[in-house]
Amino acid sequence: MHDQTKIDKENLPKHIAVIMDGNGRWAKQRGKLRVFGHENGVEAVRQTVENCARLQIDFLTLYAFSTENWNRPQIEVQTLMKLLVSSLKKELKTLQENNIRLNTIGNIDSLPKKANRELKEVMEKTSENSGMTLTLALSYGSRHELTLAVKNIASKVKNNLISPDLIDEQYINAHLYTHDLPDVDLLIRTSGEHRISNFLLWQIAYAELVFIDVFWPDFSEQHLIEAIISYQKRERRFGKTSEQLS
Repeated sequence: MHDQTKIDKENLPKHIAVIMDGNGRWAKQRGKLRVFGHENGVEAVRQTVENCARLQIDFLTLYAFSTENWNRPQIEVQTLMKLLVSSLKKELKTLQENNIRLNTIGNIDSLPKKANRELKEVMEKTSENSGMTLTLALSYGSRHELTLAVKNIASKVKNNLISPDLIDEQYINAHLYTHDLPDVDLLIRTSGEHRISNFLLWQIAYAELVFIDVFWPDFSEQHLIEAIISYQKRERRFGKTSEQLS
């Protein structure tokens, strides 16, 4: 059992992103509908948010709903949206008590009106909080995000608002959903799958990747701590050699 004392508080990842995978399979193992898995996944979200806040992680980004998820069976999509609304209502108190600011990335306008309204309300009510920033990626797809950025920048060039010479990484960054977030330091994916699934492709350029072999509803504080310890054991070289770093 890992405990928090094993964590080097001086070397925490500033930004942790999580692909919360395996709710459906977790439910299936128990002979239940996929929806049951999503309902149980909410508890893992609550614990992870509180644990990251307690560890004083500055940014936590959760992949809650991808652009591709709209293609799932209608009943599952509806349930996920209802869960989103009820969770936001329930968790507002937790966010306030932990000084957490809610943020969101993705095509929020594609969400049902009720979910959209609830989301904006909670973001508004937590906007003054100065602790951790919790970002929910909703109706989010990284290629869609990059495509929008390219269109946006191309139209500025076309209208002579900027010269192509001005376009650098910072400029592209400023046109992404994540323009006010730092790059991801640690990306965690649950369920034993080893892929990125169109999540923050630009932002994880130098992230450490940790794949954990449990379904999301079983993801615990211990798994989080293990992932952070794994991150801290690695040497982040950003393309340089070990010798250059030392």
